[in-house]
Amino acid sequence: MRFSVSSAVVSVRQALAGLLLGLLALSVHAQPSAEDASRGASDSATAMAWLERLGPALNMTSYRGVFVYARGDRVHSMQIAHRFRNDQVEERLVMQDGGSGEFVRKGMNVVCVLPDRGRIRLDEVIPSGPFAETFTSQLMPFGDWYHPQLVGEDRVAGYDVITIALTARDKDRYSHRLWLEKDSGLLVKSHVRDADGEVLEHFQFVSLEITDDIADEELEVQTQGHEITRILPANNPKQSTVNRMNGWTLNWRPEGFAPAASPSSGKGKAVAFSDGLATFSVFVEPVGSLKMPTGASRVGATTIYLREMSVAERPFLVAVVGEIPPRTARKVADAVEIDDVLALELSGQ
Repeated sequence: MRFSVSSAVVSVRQALAGLLLGLLALSVHAQPSAEDASRGASDSATAMAWLERLGPALNMTSYRGVFVYARGDRVHSMQIAHRFRNDQVEERLVMQDGGSGEFVRKGMNVVCVLPDRGRIRLDEVIPSGPFAETFTSQLMPFGDWYHPQLVGEDRVAGYDVITIALTARDKDRYSHRLWLEKDSGLLVKSHVRDADGEVLEHFQFVSLEITDDIADEELEVQTQGHEITRILPANNPKQSTVNRMNGWTLNWRPEGFAPAASPSSGKGKAVAFSDGLATFSVFVEPVGSLKMPTGASRVGATTIYLREMSVAERPFLVAVVGEIPPRTARKVADAVEIDDVLALELSGQ
């Protein structure tokens, strides 16, 4: 449909006139009452009470099921069996599409059976979304960075759920919507949304059974293939960050993002940050023989921003990867400053 300039101007004027009339009506007839304000505060407090249950429920609820995870136009499904016994998490994840492969975790021991196509490096997995390790280990001050609101009730995978909206208070992060099972507080569905309300990432159980009857056999490796075994480290985020930021500094990051588990980065330095819902990592590495395109790209809610910079006449690549808007990722990348000493160290001089 095409519009002339004159018709567009008329439309804008009509829209502004309608908006002004609406604002006048609101100012006269719809001033929020003390009761409305009290109800809003009560909804936020109730939402926070549910969020306090979410972290423990992710670990301590036993269940089996199948969930789908969509990022942009990419959709994956996984089968899961999860058990909490003797103060230990035991879990088995099996890929349902995109090639075979599975993960089995028992406490801090993880076995990965490689898929038919591609590869997975356990030491480079970045915690993401409400599953972030920082989220399950501590309650972040959501009220400072997100506005929590109890939206209502729903049903997901046959279970009654409570729906909670976490609306970002600034433009440096995305908003979230969470669906929690009423009895356990288990997360059964989630959305990551941009400022326009568009759903960028979507997680949801399509079948689910919350039960303590998880047999040992369900948590054993059953896929044939090359196995990789890892012992998850007892991570100290602050100490890890100090080590990995030795030689470079980050002069700006969004408020509320605290050090989280740092992924490995080959020859370079990497630090992860999380506000309890979203996570982003900063990688600083010498530029290799393969030329990487700089700028931003996005898959679902995950942004990858690459910036090349020169220090002591040596080229470096700064990469910011995580669930933050592209403009935020760029601001973070532009805030990285590399010392000359680190430039010599990482360049092997």
